Amino acid sequence: MNIALFLEMAAEAAPDRIGLVCDGRRWTYSQLLAGARGAAARITESGCCHVALLDESSEAAVLALFGAALAGIAYCPLNYRLADLDLGALLQRIEPALVIGDEGRATRLCAGNLAMSRSAFVEASLANSSDSVEAAEGEGIAIQLFTSGTTAAPKAAILRHSNLVSYILGTVEFASADESDAALVCVPPYHIAGISALLSSIYSMRRIVMLPAFSPEAWLELARSEGVTNAFVVPTMLARIIDAMERRGETALPALRAIAYGGGKMPLEVIEKALALLPDTGFTNAYGLTETSSTVALLGPEDHREAHRSADPSVRARLASVGRPLPTVEIEIRGEDGQVLPAGSPGEIYVRGDQVSGEYREKSALTADRWFPTRDAGYIDADGFLFLSGRADDVIVRGGENMSPGEIEDVLLTHPAVADACAVGVPSIEWGEAVGVALVVRDGHQTPDADELRQLVRERLRSSRVPEVIRFEQALPYNEMGKLLRREVRKIFAA
Repeated sequence: MNIALFLEMAAEAAPDRIGLVCDGRRWTYSQLLAGARGAAARITESGCCHVALLDESSEAAVLALFGAALAGIAYCPLNYRLADLDLGALLQRIEPALVIGDEGRATRLCAGNLAMSRSAFVEASLANSSDSVEAAEGEGIAIQLFTSGTTAAPKAAILRHSNLVSYILGTVEFASADESDAALVCVPPYHIAGISALLSSIYSMRRIVMLPAFSPEAWLELARSEGVTNAFVVPTMLARIIDAMERRGETALPALRAIAYGGGKMPLEVIEKALALLPDTGFTNAYGLTETSSTVALLGPEDHREAHRSADPSVRARLASVGRPLPTVEIEIRGEDGQVLPAGSPGEIYVRGDQVSGEYREKSALTADRWFPTRDAGYIDADGFLFLSGRADDVIVRGGENMSPGEIEDVLLTHPAVADACAVGVPSIEWGEAVGVALVVRDGHQTPDADELRQLVRERLRSSRVPEVIRFEQALPYNEMGKLLRREVRKIFAA
């Protein structure tokens, strides 16, 4: 089954329903399908083996996604924020490709690709539309996404049509949205969350409202003017939206029924403030990876509300979890020897299911029985809630003892003067590695005493977790999806 069938079904069911709003222009489902068919014709004509989007979100992202699917070509959106050296390397890895968006930059960085501006691509797609274009058959590659490279060089993750179809059919009911329902999409088009938002909204027939460049003010204005009912944000976005609402004295978004968030660790302070400010909005924490076709575990609205109002510490702690696995996937925690660990024991998260690809251009990462080692570290509690503690690669090994940076960071963040924290391993002659922490001081507070912070960790954890080196920074490095870049923090200590 080809993902283009989702758009064909929506256009057949309600051809005149508005499917997309972007930069003031409104597209019906029939117009989107016509444009996708025209895009498929242009893509086939190009003779390229990839369709790359080098641009922010727009109608071109929708036409390129479904046009590539119809043509049987892999869609490969690229991070336009990358430096020239990094972007040029990715462009070379996908040539010959049809690159849509920043035509000048694409041509300058890699001459082996065919480049088109956004407007030229959209115009050509509409001009070449034909009802005779049919979706390519087979279990081919639908999406190729380069991983964010937070710990190493980007890998080319492969998602086949079967993976994406399995995810959508297992999580979304066709045409389940009312005509007034609208989903605000503001995550980048080169992230799996952006792609899954398009697929799930079109299959449910929920109007997509695109915000190409995020700012909290623009997000709030668009949410109000379009009557947005659903949205997905990353933690940094939600924090800025809440701050903007408080500055403006706003206490409600009447139409907004649901906010999903993911892509990085959500600070407890932010989600607690959001739950208090928007009590009628259902919050969902969605945990997933590129290699799993998006979400594999959810902390749903009722889980949020129950944890937020509970006095039981074990229940309240669930606000820091990513919830329970989807019914269509299996999740296990395994130790270094590959053995499945009992509840409460930390280890590496493994995932299995039809939506899980675990495949790269370079090689497959699946085990013989098709489990995918995520390289994320965490544990599952006795009630089945999954807690993350960072990347398995981020484990600090001090004198042969493995320790999670997340547990150290969580303790430091309880200090009223600490706004952000990152723990990494730093070289130690005595221990091999010791704990180093980079901290950001909260606005309006004085820099806390280092010995006071060490004592806090010693009291809550144990002496081996006490930071040997403490640095105070103006800000910690994050990527645009809210993921902490630990490799950049390590460079701070190395310097």
